[in-house]
Amino acid sequence: MSKTIHDIPEADRPREKLLRKGAAALSDQELLAVLLGKGTPGMDVMTLASKLARLIDEKGLAVKAEDLSQFAGVGDAKATLILAAIEFARRRIKPEGAKIVTPADLLPHVRHYADRKQEHFLCASINGANEILNIRVVSIGLIDRSPVHPREVFADALSDRASAVIVAHNHPSGGLGPSPSDIAITAQLKAAGAVVGIELLDHIIFNRTGYFSFLEEGKL
Repeated sequence: MSKTIHDIPEADRPREKLLRKGAAALSDQELLAVLLGKGTPGMDVMTLASKLARLIDEKGLAVKAEDLSQFAGVGDAKATLILAAIEFARRRIKPEGAKIVTPADLLPHVRHYADRKQEHFLCASINGANEILNIRVVSIGLIDRSPVHPREVFADALSDRASAVIVAHNHPSGGLGPSPSDIAITAQLKAAGAVVGIELLDHIIFNRTGYFSFLEEGKL
């Protein structure tokens, strides 16, 4: 069970931690907690931030005010603040429109998922100019596995009119070697991509310190 704000020592609470260590030291949940400021009478700010982080993972850059405001305590003021922060960052860092020269160039845009305790399976839609259109969480699994189906991977890529995708997932256990299920889903995605006309450029497994690329290892 995640800690509430009152369970965290004052010096390690999100706002104080940001001032002491900088924004890069905060998790996605902590960054959202700073933006939210406080929770609601029925939900601690850290719990609310966790729920919003999961929603934003799933929606990617397509998240809207009404998606956020479905949560009690998130009114127009908080929803617009979060959306403004996302757009402000997007215009400067631009995961959307970022050029992919090699598939590993995706890593800076997904590395923040490395500290998640569950496996997150991600799909980046890529256009014909090798630019990122969007990055979404396709599925969230257990400690050591994330079941995913090709239709879930390619559904949003088709709506993005993508010409290719790069998929990636974190390994919470720390190791980078592909499991038999990783190898099997890569083969399934490559075959499904050929059918729908969207090329699978790579499948990347990553943790905090390194990564494994099916393409670079000659396994794609």
